[in-house]
Amino acid sequence: MTATERWASELAAWAIPDHIMAQAPESPWAFTPALFRPPLEPGPDTPSRVRAREALPAAGSVLDVGCGGGAAGLALVPPAVRVTGFDQSEELLALFTERAGELGVEHEAVQGSWPDDAALVGPADVVVCHHVAYNVPGLGAFATELTSHARVRVVMELTGLHPRAGLNHLWRHFWDVDRPTGPTADDAIALLAEAGIEPSVERSPRIGRATDRATRVASARRYLCLPAERDPEIDAVLGDDVAPTGEVVTLWWAGTA
Repeated sequence: MTATERWASELAAWAIPDHIMAQAPESPWAFTPALFRPPLEPGPDTPSRVRAREALPAAGSVLDVGCGGGAAGLALVPPAVRVTGFDQSEELLALFTERAGELGVEHEAVQGSWPDDAALVGPADVVVCHHVAYNVPGLGAFATELTSHARVRVVMELTGLHPRAGLNHLWRHFWDVDRPTGPTADDAIALLAEAGIEPSVERSPRIGRATDRATRVASARRYLCLPAERDPEIDAVLGDDVAPTGEVVTLWWAGTA
């Protein structure tokens, strides 16, 4: 099995069993917008931010693919003076637009699916893509299109392990179901190599954003396909420490635009 095939196969294993989906009071794939709202201040530098900023020319431009609320791209202002946010979600693009307006930065919000709609946006000096890879079965074609849109550099950030793996113990508790653990960032690196991309790699501790506990419980409940009355039990099973753990992996490589 190739690295590309293994990646797609392991992602497919994360599908929620039909008998559980049938009981879901709401879509487990919906999201809590509060979790995607960029902070007013970007906080301490991260390896991903450093690698993106060092590649930006003065008054440079950034394309943030899968931008969510825009935290990755907007944290590069300055030196970036223009940020394009690309995302499937109209609601998240509204968050991006709101925060970009507050920062007074030139911006554009583009709704679409990458790479199918990549022609909707032009090239940028730096293309960033944070915490999207585990949603992309066809990661090789996805990354190749990122490369063709970057004049200088692509910076991709992802967690070392699948971001849902930290909730696997809840699936065992509530549904007696064992969830997958792969793929991993190392699998992504192997896949990129197979696609002709040899990224530089930097690993750092994963630091979670401070988020209201009730928001985290609600997000877990939705993903677990449970009703709201189970929130107290979810809260108890989560325990005292619900902050993300593990590592973040920063990958970067040269653009070809």
